[in-house]
Amino acid sequence: MLQMMQKKVETEGEKEKELFDKFMCYCKNSGGELQKSIGDSEDQVSQLPSEIEEAEASLTQTKEDLKKAQMDRSAAKAAMAEATAIREKEAATYAKESTDLKTNIAAMGKAVAALEKGQTGGFLQTEAASVLKNLVENDDKLVDIDREDLTAFLSGGTNNGYAPQSGAITGILKQMGDTMTATLNDITGTEDEAKTTYDQLMKSKTAEVEALTESIEEKTKRIGNLGVKIVGMKEELSDAEESLSEDKKFLGELEKGCATKEKEWAEICRLRSEELLALSDTIKILNDDDALELFKKTLPGSASFMQLTKTTSTMKARALQVLEQARSERKGDRQRLDFIMLAIRGKKVNFDKVIKMVDDMVALLKQEQLDDDHKKEYCDGQFDLADDKKKALERAESKLTASIADAKESIATLADEIKTLGENIEDLDKTVAEATDNRKEENSDFKTLYASDAAAKELLAFAKNRLNKFYNPKLYKPESMMVQVRVHDAPPPPPEAPGAYQKKSGESGGVIAMIDSLIAELDKEMTEA
Repeated sequence: MLQMMQKKVETEGEKEKELFDKFMCYCKNSGGELQKSIGDSEDQVSQLPSEIEEAEASLTQTKEDLKKAQMDRSAAKAAMAEATAIREKEAATYAKESTDLKTNIAAMGKAVAALEKGQTGGFLQTEAASVLKNLVENDDKLVDIDREDLTAFLSGGTNNGYAPQSGAITGILKQMGDTMTATLNDITGTEDEAKTTYDQLMKSKTAEVEALTESIEEKTKRIGNLGVKIVGMKEELSDAEESLSEDKKFLGELEKGCATKEKEWAEICRLRSEELLALSDTIKILNDDDALELFKKTLPGSASFMQLTKTTSTMKARALQVLEQARSERKGDRQRLDFIMLAIRGKKVNFDKVIKMVDDMVALLKQEQLDDDHKKEYCDGQFDLADDKKKALERAESKLTASIADAKESIATLADEIKTLGENIEDLDKTVAEATDNRKEENSDFKTLYASDAAAKELLAFAKNRLNKFYNPKLYKPESMMVQVRVHDAPPPPPEAPGAYQKKSGESGGVIAMIDSLIAELDKEMTEA
């Protein structure tokens, strides 16, 4: 029995040694993995703050650049609008001055032609004479004596009996015409130069606005990407710090548990060694030849220290009691127990078979106990694995909870940005609507002006053709070839002066030339519009 006990202790020691080796292997491998994970997390935690700071600095600089680009674009657009307003004002001033100068120059030309041909009386009845008279009265640069001569001439030469010489009048008119022509050329050159400058300015400013718009779009996109990147790096830093803390905590617990297990194993090995030594010494003492001789003398009929003297009836009763208890506990395989109990109750019993059956039963029970021990070890291992999985899932749950919170914060930030972009889009839509209304109004004004100029041009052409019918029949075109103009749209013809029929052929040339000049002005105005 002591030898069996010794063997059992050795077997249990081997099993516990195997389990201890597996546990220490787990400590070693898990510790190495945790150390690597902690090292990676520490590197990440040390690098991410500088990367986040650099990204935030880049984001701030990009926002400042975006603001400057927006201000520059607004300034460029304001400069374009101001230049356009100035150009429109200059163009209107030039149109008025050039029209007045052209009308006055034409009137002077007609006056000089009339004087040179001796047709003063017919000229004084024309509209050009009225224009020239108004010019003479309002021209501040004209010398008083010249103004008196011109006024007397335009009044029919009867200014208190004073009649100026036609040569002097012609000289004054030519001098005034040359001065006005020079003035017209100067303002025309200035106007052309202003147009060129304006076109160059608008071209450069348009290119600047386009470049700034492209830069604004690129910077806006970059700001969005940097914002997302910074949020991601902050989340990554938070996860790394949390993982680092958990890994360090778990590593500390693992090292503590492994150290405790080593101390416990050392104590177990010491106690088992002492137990085996005690069993070995005891077996040696009891199996010594002197001890056997002593047992034979003190316990006759017994060859073993562990044997006890009992009666057969007592042994049978004890055996039947044990078998009855085993029979009540075992639901299956009762036949063998019944057979053993029947053999013990019989008077003539061959105990060889009974002993064999008892030995087989003992072996079966030992095997079942061994299987139960293995199942217990397996269950303990599964419990450890389940506990490790539980801890891993708890860490994963904690990380996912933090990720969900960060995601919700990112969603709120994106919602605010989307709202801001929506407001900017609404403002842009309002600006586009206003620009569309202004463009429609300008187009309507253009159409009205163009229609008015076309109608005036057609009316002048109709008047010119009507004059040609009387003065130049060869140039007259039938009304079927002319654009039809309503009669009430044309101004009534001026009353003819008595006795002027013999001079109409000469005067008609100036009138037709004036009409041609007006038609040319209308063509130019329509082309520019």
